[in-house]
Amino acid sequence: MTEKHFCLDDSPWFQMLELDEVTSTNDFLCGFRPMGGEKEMTLVTAEYQTAGRGAGRNHWESRRGENLLFSLLVHPRHIGANRMFVLSEVLALSIREALTSYLLPPTSYLQIKWPNDIYVGDKKICGMLIENDLRGGCIENCVMGVGINVNQREFCFDRTQTDGIRHFAEPVSLANLLGHDVERRFVLESVMEHFTCYYEWTRQGRQDELHEMYLSHLYGRGETRCFRDEKGDFEGCITDVEPSGHLIITDGTGEIRRYAFKEVEYMM
Repeated sequence: MTEKHFCLDDSPWFQMLELDEVTSTNDFLCGFRPMGGEKEMTLVTAEYQTAGRGAGRNHWESRRGENLLFSLLVHPRHIGANRMFVLSEVLALSIREALTSYLLPPTSYLQIKWPNDIYVGDKKICGMLIENDLRGGCIENCVMGVGINVNQREFCFDRTQTDGIRHFAEPVSLANLLGHDVERRFVLESVMEHFTCYYEWTRQGRQDELHEMYLSHLYGRGETRCFRDEKGDFEGCITDVEPSGHLIITDGTGEIRRYAFKEVEYMM
């Protein structure tokens, strides 16, 4: 990636706010009004979230001081609304790269579950929530919330399902996989180092390269899996993700189905 090690110190283009407790870091940044002018990037971390959010109505579980909870505010006005999914790709690729450096084979192959969760095998190590403000066909503000399981060893995960199928992946942490705790700040520095590099690619017009990289690490791509949409359960194979972010699944009859976020779910 880049030879320069990313530093979390404030600079003319970057600022970091470290909070002890907050409802959610995304909520904080969505209402954030900077003192002294807008920064290119604003990073907010928290030791604990009282109402940590996942996508939709999902809740993100994290014990105080054990995991990485942060949100990043950027102003990608150079990206059109029709390509906003590239920000999900940038963030997912950045986190995948950062975590891979901690996990040696055979656990090193992390995958991105559409749209932007990070999986180790069939277990979830990271979730994200991305919120965009649009203006004039471009992205005015983007708030990207991230939860990475770092040092938490036990999770409140219900393995029993009334229909016999798991709808949510079992969580896992770096500490679970490595057998020891990890310095969270180093993980965050690595994520930001990769993010600033890939984000610069979007300024250079390299969105198609990022998209191909994203597809190459897509969880379940080319495999027959069980899914559920508004019509019920079906078997299918993920064949593509469009630059708009829509998921393309070819079902068992050969029909091509196209989904926006939350219109289809994996049956784990």
